[in-house]
Amino acid sequence: MTNRLAIILGLLILGALALDYALFEMRNTMFLARKFFVLLDWLAFWR
Repeated sequence: MTNRLAIILGLLILGALALDYALFEMRNTMFLARKFFVLLDWLAFWR
C-alpha cells in the first residue's frame, strides 16, 4: 500500500465518521462497534 492510498483511505474513513456524527449522532458507528464486540466474543469461544 502506498502512502497516497493510505492517506486517501484514512480520509474516507474519517469523512464517513464525521458524516455519521453530523447526521446520525454516531448511532451507526455504535451499532457496528457492538456487533464487532459480539463477533470477537464468538470468535474467542471457538479459540
